Amino acid sequence: MAIPKIDKDECTGCEECVEACPAEAISMKGDIAVIDDDECTECGACVDACPAEAISE
Repeated sequence: MAIPKIDKDECTGCEECVEACPAEAISMKGDIAVIDDDECTECGACVDACPAEAISE
């Protein structure tokens, strides 16, 4: 698995990924989710949680 990537054009800012991340590696920068590569454990929880399918591995 690799660190997931967020498609900033598809992200709706719903914060579902923030809530789903067990490592607390995702935060909001304005209305867009941002993943902290140093904190991410590559678990994929954010990919599954994103209703807009804006996060991919």
